[in-house]
Amino acid sequence: MSATLTERPAAAAPRGGAAPKRRTRVFALAEARWAAAATVAFLTALPLQLTGAPAWAWGPLYAIAYVTGGWEPGWAGLQALREKTLDVDLLMIVAAIGAASIGQVMDGALLIVIFATSGALEALATARTQDSVRGLLDLAPTTATRLLDGGGEETVATEDLVVGDTILIRPGERVGADGRVLDGASEVDQATITGEPLPAAKQQGDEVFAGTLNGTGALRVKVERDASDSVIARIVAMVEEASETKAPTQLFIERVEQRYSLGMVFATLAVFLVPLALGAAVTGSLLRAMTFMIVASPCAVVLATMPPLLSAIANAGRHGVLVKSAVVMERLGQVDAVALDKTGTLTEGTPRITDLLPLAGSGLDEDGLLALAAAAEHPSEHPLARAVVDAARRRGLDLPVAEGFASTPGIGVTATVSGAVIAVGAPARLLDGAADAPSTAAEATTTATATASAAALAIAEELERDGRTAVLVQRDGVPVGVLGIADRLRPDAAATVTALAALTGAAPVLLTGDNPRAAARLAAEVGITDVRAGLLPQDKVAAVQEQERAGRKVLVIGDGVNDAPALAAAHTGIAMGRAGSDLALETADAVVVRDELATVPTVIALSRAARRLVVQNLVIASVFISGLVVWDLVATLPLPLGVLGHEGSTVIVGLNGLRLLRESAWKRAGAAGPRPVQEPVQEPARARRSR
Repeated sequence: MSATLTERPAAAAPRGGAAPKRRTRVFALAEARWAAAATVAFLTALPLQLTGAPAWAWGPLYAIAYVTGGWEPGWAGLQALREKTLDVDLLMIVAAIGAASIGQVMDGALLIVIFATSGALEALATARTQDSVRGLLDLAPTTATRLLDGGGEETVATEDLVVGDTILIRPGERVGADGRVLDGASEVDQATITGEPLPAAKQQGDEVFAGTLNGTGALRVKVERDASDSVIARIVAMVEEASETKAPTQLFIERVEQRYSLGMVFATLAVFLVPLALGAAVTGSLLRAMTFMIVASPCAVVLATMPPLLSAIANAGRHGVLVKSAVVMERLGQVDAVALDKTGTLTEGTPRITDLLPLAGSGLDEDGLLALAAAAEHPSEHPLARAVVDAARRRGLDLPVAEGFASTPGIGVTATVSGAVIAVGAPARLLDGAADAPSTAAEATTTATATASAAALAIAEELERDGRTAVLVQRDGVPVGVLGIADRLRPDAAATVTALAALTGAAPVLLTGDNPRAAARLAAEVGITDVRAGLLPQDKVAAVQEQERAGRKVLVIGDGVNDAPALAAAHTGIAMGRAGSDLALETADAVVVRDELATVPTVIALSRAARRLVVQNLVIASVFISGLVVWDLVATLPLPLGVLGHEGSTVIVGLNGLRLLRESAWKRAGAAGPRPVQEPVQEPARARRSR
């Protein structure tokens, strides 16, 4: 290890794996400052009025309460009115002014104060929701130590780091960027990113995340993601984007709100005019009408939907599941069927070459076969392609340049290497009956191809019987060898399948492009009985649509380019983020950033908890509104009591929705998911060739 790595920093970064607390101060919010001013003015005026002080002593104070507490919602209501939208905030201000006009100055001021305080509490709750996610940004240090080519080092802002830079992480410092360890060994506390309770040992080749805390060793790390694309930044960006969307329930409520508000205005006029026509006093009728307008306002109903859904999105984001919108969070709780991909989803997506089998007469040895396959696969992003290229690199092979690269999902790749057309892919699809092609004595080439094809098919079948995925290599249309590839089953795959079956009431389906034998063997290990193997991308879509036509709401979980059409066709799609293709990540409705399959049933359970809270909130709001309205119409509801009941229900609904921000909410949802698996499955699962 170089001397640079062993130098100690002048001052170590603060220790502790917990996320720094970022909490918006109450009086940092304008709503809180105006509400406080209105409250102080009201509390000063009230005892003066009650003790018989002259009106000039307490009247201006009430006026201050009206202005400071009411100008902001009143202005917002007027702006909405200009757009031909009736805002309930404006109705509250009108009610307060109406109360003052009939001499109920104190009651109107009380309405303004409580209304302003309620608005401040809602603003604070929203800010704290955002704090819970954006606080993750504080995990990433603002500067990093970048190593120079000449052996020196410089301190740079982390946002100036680019892919390929090498940074030094000294003991006690936070990692400045997502990357891979080039040199050194240490233990890194990454609980804030992966949830692991103990520091994870890191050495050469291991991945580290921005914001995690280095232990006692020093690490030299190669940056693999820009700061804007780090795990932390993606969580924040996607959760903030999701917070700007509205769920169908919320959209429905907002559509109804406009009609309801107009109806409420006409009803208020009726409550005022009908008793007046029957001989009632103007003051009493107007006071009853103002009280009716207040208690009938749908503030609590409007607030019933979004806080639970946004809280669930924020909580899921903290645990590495990026739900892209409130629509998705609501839809996740509706799924009643699950379709799973195989490689990269049920398996770790890091397949390894286990067999190199050149065919007799090909003129190739193991290294020659691997070099041809790796050269053709080099431009591909498929997990199996990376396994081939990584195997060639580990052997130190020089790869010739490939030209004319083309990839066909579900079949394989082709490229021109050293003047020959090399094809690498699924044996059955590449051969396409070549082994059974007719041959004559005059067609020596065809005979040789058929013989090689028959030999390749025999080898492929043997590999597949052993649970490996067979990959055929062709040169100018003639098979020259077969590669055997194996993958490892995720430790929590079987428990996740069990949890998904319990949540949805139906066993998940396996949709894979892999061969039926390998797929069946893996399915048996995780407890799946419905296996659809050998599928092209369009076949996966057809399988999903078949279930949806039967009335099921299907969740598809995948990671590859070939999964993108099925992710788009499903009721909801979830992509595995670490190994997932860009297309799959863009198409999916949610992304599991840390590749923890066990979080999928947890986020489904969290979505259902959010839906239950939405229903609870709607019931609470309806009970309060209907009860107060009946009281006001049948008997005499005092205006202060009506204000307390109306605003109290709004605050209760808002706080009830924010319960899902707590860590305990995730843990309760996780109780419906799989239990942690202590020991990984030792027998490797099979990979697939599903492009």
